Amino acid sequence: MAILVLLGGAAVIHAQDVVPTTNEPSLNYPGGTQNPTGPVVELNPPNESVERAGQSYSAQARRFQYGLLLRVRGIYDDNINISQFNPISDFYFVIEPTITLGLGDIFERTENYIRFDYTPSVFLFLDHSENDAVQHLIHLEGHHRFGRLDLTLLQDIQILDGVDIGATADTGITGTFANLDVSGRTRVDIYSTQLKAAYELTGKTFLSSGLNSTITDYPALISSEVISGNLFINYAYSEKISVGLGGTGGYDFVDAPNPDQSFEQVNMRLSYQATGKVSFNASGGVEFRQFEHSSRDTYISPVFEIDASYQPFVATSLSLAVSRRTLNSAVLAGQDFASTTISLAARQRLFQRIYLGLNVGYQNSDYFSTISGISANRNDDYFFVQPTVDVMVTRFWSVGAYYVHRQNDSSFDAFTFDNNQVGFRTVLTF
Repeated sequence: MAILVLLGGAAVIHAQDVVPTTNEPSLNYPGGTQNPTGPVVELNPPNESVERAGQSYSAQARRFQYGLLLRVRGIYDDNINISQFNPISDFYFVIEPTITLGLGDIFERTENYIRFDYTPSVFLFLDHSENDAVQHLIHLEGHHRFGRLDLTLLQDIQILDGVDIGATADTGITGTFANLDVSGRTRVDIYSTQLKAAYELTGKTFLSSGLNSTITDYPALISSEVISGNLFINYAYSEKISVGLGGTGGYDFVDAPNPDQSFEQVNMRLSYQATGKVSFNASGGVEFRQFEHSSRDTYISPVFEIDASYQPFVATSLSLAVSRRTLNSAVLAGQDFASTTISLAARQRLFQRIYLGLNVGYQNSDYFSTISGISANRNDDYFFVQPTVDVMVTRFWSVGAYYVHRQNDSSFDAFTFDNNQVGFRTVLTF
């Protein structure tokens, strides 16, 4: 799926990132609050910082902090392999413990901190045990401020075995991050590294830059590795509005027979924080992509990311996320695709203990040839809808249920699928 990135002081559009960066597991919000790069954005409850202080995490930002969470889900799935032909249904359990270790300001992320998160996910199928799997998500993040210079390092490792790209990246709302390019069960290991820097020039201007590496390793399909760097100059027009102008350049190493690729982007971005209730971040520009041995003409495409949130009331949260970027195909030789996504999320808390949620999203994948003479006419339209309900039984225990309908309409019948899931979950914090 497409990945949506929040734009901050050193953020930049990453046209090749495949998997989202993981945020902390919520110990007080049963639906999960991680913000993946798929087409769903979950919002934290408005009093999150207060509630967290009462959980297993230490309330003092400069002390060692830890968290333990156990999530157990039971899911009935009518198409476990998201296949167009001969769909197979099954009931399976997912056991997902999460351990978080940190030192410093691991929640607000404005002061110095270092944080480590690890989530293994155990999938156990009742009738088709050949699909049993163990997946792993490892996230390491650190930030240090040297006077006017801020440095942030992020490292993510995802070891996945299934039909979803982000199944372990957001255990609160699984089921929506189908691996649409493959549209089937597969193994993939993804390693993502980011080094971000921001340097204050004056009270209103600052530079921001980043170095990024994403390795997408398919044992049986087409793998790729993307290395990129960016530089922006930013101006704080007011306390609420900041604008930036910059560029991104990178190189994309792709397995044969696909050609390696280089790309450049010209980007502008805008950040608007009207009040504590309204937030808007946007980045947009144009990408120019070249192909090894001039295997085809330069591919020119818009790239953008928009992330907006609105909290009209204390118990109500709304969000919008839109993005477009270019990705390598893992199954079609000599082809990339432009992925455009849009998602909406709504959350409502009732009677202090009940959380109602609704997530809807759409993604278009438009494939194009990277080698002259190869016909690329695949086009996919994917959408999903997911209502949820969760109840806080105690401060440390929640139970809930959700339904997911997702379908992909592809110009290639082999990648078309229709899928329904009904899930029950419980979350314990220690």
